[in-house]
Amino acid sequence: MIVRNNFDPASLFLRLALGIPYLWFVSDRLGFLGAHGSPHVGWGDWQHFLKYASQVMSFLPGRVIPFFATLATLGEFIFGLLLVLGCFTRIAAIGSGVLSLLFAISMAISFGIESPLGYSVFTVSAASFMLAAIPVYRWSIDEWLTRLTKK
Repeated sequence: MIVRNNFDPASLFLRLALGIPYLWFVSDRLGFLGAHGSPHVGWGDWQHFLKYASQVMSFLPGRVIPFFATLATLGEFIFGLLLVLGCFTRIAAIGSGVLSLLFAISMAISFGIESPLGYSVFTVSAASFMLAAIPVYRWSIDEWLTRLTKK
């Protein structure tokens, strides 16, 4: 069997498949996709997201949940943007892998293992770590910067 080393299309697909949903979720919880209760809107505002975050992090003291919810939201925005742009891709992919793994573990503790399995959160984490292992990121700011520094 021949193993191909052409990761270009898969790398781009992974970057977009991981990054766009992060940006979508952040937009939803900040109300950019519409109000709570609107079609195709999960949270619609920060308060509804905090209610969900409290359920996911039910094992933590309530006073620290807003901090961790904010930290997760910042991480999702930063990792999502960096992945879509292909900037600091390896670092963003590792960060995405750690963030989604922590989310999966939190879901498993609070709701049972079927929740992160059913929503494929472990798959998102694994895909992020797989993206971090790809040697070159074509069609990215990383590639453009590498070309500039070689000239």
